[in-house]
Amino acid sequence: MVVSARSWLANEGGKHLVLMLWLGTNTWLFVKTFLMYSGGQQYHYLYKMLGLGLCISRASASVLNLNCSLVLLPMCRSLLTFVRGTHAVSTRKTRRLLDKRKTFHVACGVAICIFSVVHVSAHLVNVVNFSSSYSEDFPALNLARYKGEDPKVIILTTVPGITGVLLVIILFLMFTSSSHCVRIYNYEIFWYTHNLFIIFYIILMVHMVGYKTGKTDHLYFHLPKRGALKYQTNIGAHPPGCLRANHSSSEQQREELEQRDDAEMRCREEAHFQPHCPQTWLWVSGPLCLYCAERLYRYIRSSEPVTIVTVIKHPCDVIELRMLKKNFQARPGQYIVLNCPNVSSFENHPFTLTACPTENKETFGIHLRVVGDWTERFTQLLLPDMRRDLDILPVVHQRSYPKLYVDGPFGSPSEEVFNYDVSLCVAGGIGVTPFACILRALLDGWKGFRLKRLYFVWVCRELQSFYWFTELLCALHLKLWHENRPDYFNLKLYISQADNQQCISEEKYRLLASRLLVGRPRWKLLLDDIGRTNKHKRVGVFCCGPKSISRTLHRLCNSAQFPGTTFEFNKESFS
Repeated sequence: MVVSARSWLANEGGKHLVLMLWLGTNTWLFVKTFLMYSGGQQYHYLYKMLGLGLCISRASASVLNLNCSLVLLPMCRSLLTFVRGTHAVSTRKTRRLLDKRKTFHVACGVAICIFSVVHVSAHLVNVVNFSSSYSEDFPALNLARYKGEDPKVIILTTVPGITGVLLVIILFLMFTSSSHCVRIYNYEIFWYTHNLFIIFYIILMVHMVGYKTGKTDHLYFHLPKRGALKYQTNIGAHPPGCLRANHSSSEQQREELEQRDDAEMRCREEAHFQPHCPQTWLWVSGPLCLYCAERLYRYIRSSEPVTIVTVIKHPCDVIELRMLKKNFQARPGQYIVLNCPNVSSFENHPFTLTACPTENKETFGIHLRVVGDWTERFTQLLLPDMRRDLDILPVVHQRSYPKLYVDGPFGSPSEEVFNYDVSLCVAGGIGVTPFACILRALLDGWKGFRLKRLYFVWVCRELQSFYWFTELLCALHLKLWHENRPDYFNLKLYISQADNQQCISEEKYRLLASRLLVGRPRWKLLLDDIGRTNKHKRVGVFCCGPKSISRTLHRLCNSAQFPGTTFEFNKESFS
């Protein structure tokens, strides 16, 4: 499959540009810090004692500072939602880059883990060198209390050592619980361990305080002594390498010194050393304060519980919630985060809006599939007597419901469907939810968008799944038919399993039967047909479903070649 340069640039150009800038910044910061510590005169004696371990530990620390500050920014959901909603501030290309925020967050997280390993390894070498290369000439430069001190004792009796161990443990828990299998099958573990980031940042800012225990010359008890790594402060009065102030220098070194120029050999005083002021807080305090301010705003905004108006049980274990909240406004394609204290006080789960508030109807809704512990417990609270069989038609339940809090709404790639002349929406199973709200907006007569044609492909394993939105699809089809716009909405429904060769038999859903196909879509033929029909246009391709479908569509969008037609791929992802 040949990649189209135009399509590749449209889909990957901006993402790779940001990636290169990020990698370049990390590389520049690492090299700059490495060279500063390896060649800087103020670190001459420290470098002689520790060697490359000093340079690598400090260079990796600089990269960690950068990424620990950047990793928080993609998680400022409300701020990013505001930016993407302000079209005067962000172009479509910028908004599509914002959709990669989760990828950028993961990249920063991986960089933190990798450079933490480098940083810790280098510091382990430094601790050994502090012990074995104990300097009698410059006592203030030593971290060890005496030559040959056990490195494990040095680690466990210093603030950088103790906090470093705690940071490694927390980072290990966060990294391992972020794996795909843990997030899918044990989301609670991922949620709780990931929220350890608050403790992580607190310890991180204490980590560089650098107090250690030490003995004075005349006292035998330990007093706090500040500083793990120190630099020389009097280079002018004591040029690095000057041995005059070193009373233990050898006879040969003294002879070499006498042969130098007078101005060069004179050291007017002993070398003075001072620890660096902690700099980590300068890097992380801004993003951390921004994130905390947003979380406070979100907490206040979501503090009032919503009113659950109706619960509808759909086939294939899908539940529809209709809710009401004062002053709640949302755009089609956005999602919300639910919290049900009766299930878990701290767990929050994202769900796409399938119905937005309008001028005539203030309620909003979501569809959730009962998969996993949280949704099962939540469904039991909503419908204690829910039967597990597969009903053909929806069943409406009205009763007293548990308290529920809603955070959001938040922006998502599906918002961009209306910003293309032509859009293709591809849904797999319950992945139809982002597009249901868009279809409902078309049905409700939303204005002010540029969309001229919409292709909608929905793939399900079971026929009953189509009953989630059959009424919506039929109503939209009839509305466009009466408006003499039958070509505006192109609908295709696929049953992927060959043994599900049923058909929609209800008379009121008859017009969908002609759109129902058995098997899997032939994606290349579908995109070829759309490309031929819409030459010289940008087609927005939106996907929410299994990875196999999204990977195939992504590859085809990068390789599609038609005169002037560009397919821009957008993948729905919640975080």
